[in-house]
Amino acid sequence: MMEKTNKHIINHNHGKKAFLSIILGTILLILALVIYKVDVTEYAVITQFGKPVVTITEPGLKLKLPDPIQSIQRLDKRVQVFQSESLELLTLDKKSIAINYYGTWKIVEPIAYIKTVKDNIGAEARLLDVFSSSLGVQFGKYNLEELVNVDSDKLKLDAMISDATTYAKERAAEYGIEVIDIQIRVLNFPESNKQSVYSRMKAEREQMAKKYRSEGSEEAAKIRADAEKEQQIILSEAYMKSQQFKGEGDAEAIRIYGQAFQKDPKFYEFIRTLETYEKTIDGNTTLILPSTAEILKYLSGNSTDN
Repeated sequence: MMEKTNKHIINHNHGKKAFLSIILGTILLILALVIYKVDVTEYAVITQFGKPVVTITEPGLKLKLPDPIQSIQRLDKRVQVFQSESLELLTLDKKSIAINYYGTWKIVEPIAYIKTVKDNIGAEARLLDVFSSSLGVQFGKYNLEELVNVDSDKLKLDAMISDATTYAKERAAEYGIEVIDIQIRVLNFPESNKQSVYSRMKAEREQMAKKYRSEGSEEAAKIRADAEKEQQIILSEAYMKSQQFKGEGDAEAIRIYGQAFQKDPKFYEFIRTLETYEKTIDGNTTLILPSTAEILKYLSGNSTDN
């Protein structure tokens, strides 16, 4: 009798544990259906019978109705990068160029995003159109020399990219997407016409070099002519001044000679004769003159002092 009672108690305990396990499992299943976790890097969009109804932006544990009444669609809220293949565009002056670019973007309106593009594949398809059309419109407003130039004053590439980014922001907003930036990775000429473009650029540079050389030669000739003219003016003025100084010197010498002659005519004559000897007679000079020549009177010793 005791054994039957013990077996009955054991079976009762086993049944109670099994029941509690079922209850606990049911509770955990229900909790798993209604409790979900939102990460800090994501949005959680609650869809009700397939339609998005609410966006959860704060991280943590949240509650919802069980599937299939309400489901969760998770979206990355971080900045994402879109990279393109080579794209050929035309500039304002009808020059064909090839570019590689990338754009950064993020989801800002999750419900609009799900309704319009659904997922990242759809988003990138729309962004390809947005970025390509934005760059195409803006490239068509600038000449090639404004986009590729060693002169920073003529370069307008940054302004063009800024305008393209603004245009892309406006177009992407309807998809719940914010375009943050567009940047050009490579700007080149298409392979099909690269050689012809290089040849044309070389010819233009050679023509410009000839123009600069011609202008330089012309300017050099002008500078030389101005310098020669200035030289002639300076020499002429110097000659005039030298003649003026010489005339003034000769006049002063004549005046001094006149004063000396008036004071002592014989001494003046004597000095002038000595100067004449100095200028005409040296060790290699031979004079053949009559003995009565005036110039010899001081050499013959026959001069008479008064």
